[in-house]
Amino acid sequence: MPPEGTADLLLHPVRLRIVQAFLGGRSLTTGELRLALPDIPAATLYRQVAVLAAHDVLSTVDERRVRGAVERTYRLNEAAATVDADAAAAMSPEEHRRAFLTFVAQLLADFDRYLDAGGGDLGRDLGGYRQNAFHATDDELTEFLTRFRALFAEYAAQEPGPGRVRRLLTTVLLPSPDR
Repeated sequence: MPPEGTADLLLHPVRLRIVQAFLGGRSLTTGELRLALPDIPAATLYRQVAVLAAHDVLSTVDERRVRGAVERTYRLNEAAATVDADAAAAMSPEEHRRAFLTFVAQLLADFDRYLDAGGGDLGRDLGGYRQNAFHATDDELTEFLTRFRALFAEYAAQEPGPGRVRRLLTTVLLPSPDR
């Protein structure tokens, strides 16, 4: 049965990992995706790619014949891979908890894969994790987010190349509980 809403579609653990594999403007065949996600059984991977493609989250950008079968190359449709403000506003507190838990669990799994691949020197790898706080009116926050998104878009538009390492930037913006 297909997912009912965008959040259900995107926050499925395997589909979330597939979406993340495409971040950064990557185009991948299912074979390349299997290499990137070797712990996911092939049948599960193909089934979830089909669900994402059926919901236009993944777009076919190329097809070619390989030993009698059609090999498709997919690319992420970022507009379809977003839970928009209306969908988020319609979610109950329990749905938000479940979605955030899925998000955080995926973040932890990404960090585990980094460590398991020999990572752990965040200074060398220019990585890190921290929490900061600042004070802003709603208008100031809107300006901050607009400028942040523009700066990120500038860097996200860079093509892979010599010396460029794919990096994941994860953000969580919350009002302080002691607001």
